[in-house]
Amino acid sequence: MANTITVLYFARLRETFGMASENMALPYDVASLEGVRATLAARGGVWAHELAAGRAFRAAVNQDIASADTAVKAGDEVAFFPPVTGG
Repeated sequence: MANTITVLYFARLRETFGMASENMALPYDVASLEGVRATLAARGGVWAHELAAGRAFRAAVNQDIASADTAVKAGDEVAFFPPVTGG
């Protein structure tokens, strides 16, 4: 599993995808959070809808809030979660 990452899903994403986490083989040409997002969205269906470019969600890599260009490498933990609203 040297080329895998752990992907975590929270709140509505966990409910929509039907899983809290998964180990994902990191494609050789994926080196950023945007690449991970695009790979997951390419699954189609609810994945494409929830992880569409421009859709409201946040992400973290190794528990640090991340942007689309944040580097991702084998062994990393990537988390996707809806934006938090307060009141």
